[in-house]
Amino acid sequence: MLFRINGPRQLAVDWSTGEYGVNANHMTWGCLMAGQDYDIVIKDGLIFDGTGSPRRRGDLAINDGKIVAMGRIGASSASSVIDAFGMHIAPGFIDLHTHYDAQVFWDPYCTLSGWHGITSVAIGNCGFGFAPVAEDMREYAMKSMTRVEAIPYESMRQGMPWDWVSFPEYLDSLDRTPKAINILPYVPAGPMLTEVLGLADAKAGRMPTDEEHKRLAQMLNESMDAGGCGWSAQRLPPTGPAAVQRDWDGTPMPTDMMNDETALVFAEVLGRRNQGVQQVTLTTGDIKHDLAHLEAIASTSGRPLLHNVVQAIEEKPHVHRRQIEWLERCRERGIPVYGQGVTSDAGFTFTMEDWNLFDDSEAWMEATTGSLEEKRHKLADPDRRAGLRDNLPATATAPIETVTVLSPRTAGTEQYREMSVQQVADATGKHPVDAMLDIAVEDDLKTLFFVAPPQGGSDLLKEIVQYPHILFGVSDGGAHTKFLTAGRYPTETLTQQVRDKQWITYEEAHRRLSALPANLAGFTDRGVFRAGVPADVVVYDPENLSIGPNEVVEDLPGGEWRRIQKASGYHAVIVNGQQTISNDELLHVHSGKLLRHGTG
Repeated sequence: MLFRINGPRQLAVDWSTGEYGVNANHMTWGCLMAGQDYDIVIKDGLIFDGTGSPRRRGDLAINDGKIVAMGRIGASSASSVIDAFGMHIAPGFIDLHTHYDAQVFWDPYCTLSGWHGITSVAIGNCGFGFAPVAEDMREYAMKSMTRVEAIPYESMRQGMPWDWVSFPEYLDSLDRTPKAINILPYVPAGPMLTEVLGLADAKAGRMPTDEEHKRLAQMLNESMDAGGCGWSAQRLPPTGPAAVQRDWDGTPMPTDMMNDETALVFAEVLGRRNQGVQQVTLTTGDIKHDLAHLEAIASTSGRPLLHNVVQAIEEKPHVHRRQIEWLERCRERGIPVYGQGVTSDAGFTFTMEDWNLFDDSEAWMEATTGSLEEKRHKLADPDRRAGLRDNLPATATAPIETVTVLSPRTAGTEQYREMSVQQVADATGKHPVDAMLDIAVEDDLKTLFFVAPPQGGSDLLKEIVQYPHILFGVSDGGAHTKFLTAGRYPTETLTQQVRDKQWITYEEAHRRLSALPANLAGFTDRGVFRAGVPADVVVYDPENLSIGPNEVVEDLPGGEWRRIQKASGYHAVIVNGQQTISNDELLHVHSGKLLRHGTG
């Protein structure tokens, strides 16, 4: 049965080729499925199904929260019709590296991610989280996350319900919480180690006894029975040039001290279940050991292991190239290790009031812990300056000389606006460290500085983007809220890396933004378009998609502020069959779900 849609469109179907074309009468023809009712029909767009298959022009039908048809679909009986003429229609994006464990309780859209087409996120990354956490350990958990992931303490204190102790109870609390995106939970290793070993022994790196290893395995099993998707851990050296994320008091995080044997116990749990995924950051200083151990974890479990991170560094291109070579060797041998790539070129904006990423230097770590007044006093102390000058952070995202004074706060520092620290040093005759810290101290540590991304303006990032088995993102969404806006990465991918630079095709971009992360993380029914899967959909304008300006907003609990970048060009975002965003505006529709075991 043929029908005619009258309107301003200039398209019609050429049935000899199956393609749309221009019709002089400005009418579109389609095929009507008689008697079929739909909740939503998305009309006349270019469909990317997430698998990497070639795009095709057509329509998408949604009913009862599911995708039910693609192709030529009549819309006369649809409750809602979304005009996608000139638009792209694609599966919702999946962000596997976030820290929205707290923010989801006060921000149903988990922004920034929710603004940029993300419809599902994984939380509990890096082994950090809030369950299991006994009542008397809540204060420690919040202080720890304030330091290691730079989540404002007061926001956590006022914004989290804390109506749980165990991990299953935490999931029940998430289930009750209104959500506009889907949440997939890792079981973080840190709280489990603290619960079983005690905080002091966990931080000391004591080897668990056989009984304690059995208890850890049982705890992971119980947490996965409740819906956890696997486990996560970040193991960095307790001291030295790679110790970049310390606990609130400068001591190692419990996961930093986790033994190889414990990681293999967790891997064995996944192997016995034949279920789950592992997210691991491992840097002990012995690269040979680290790569062999990651391979052992993946081989023991037989499950995907997501390795953090693959990042281009302008002065050290050999680093990411060797990682890609290793990943390729793993692929050839059938070892399921996959890299998570830093694919955003968002730099860091920071103040010395909150900055926590110079912890690889003992001198800087000690000077940047404590209250605001304590930090200000230590950073101003002339007796400490020699130690700070002589012990520069080795793994800082950029040399201190290249840091930019973005936003001075007082009349005395205004003259240095938009100058690099080296330029300030040249103008004042000071050492760069003194030049930067004198400005910060005069501004009561509120000077806004900017650090460019490590790949700079080079095309080294292209090598990461073009390797087909690396995940996009590492947004750290929900963390470093005053420093980082990498949650914009899906929009960045589609605009800079696809549309403007043409590093990869839209087909490949949508596979990497949706299907690949869904497959690795155990999303059993998301990431691609096919009949019967939950309808997580983005409709965007490829020509006008863009990233908004960097802004500061005071929208966190406790009167805290954060740095954001919104998006424009998202015509519609649909989560589980309900539209949550229309023309970049939040509709305050909370159709997201807690995806226990990746389903729901």
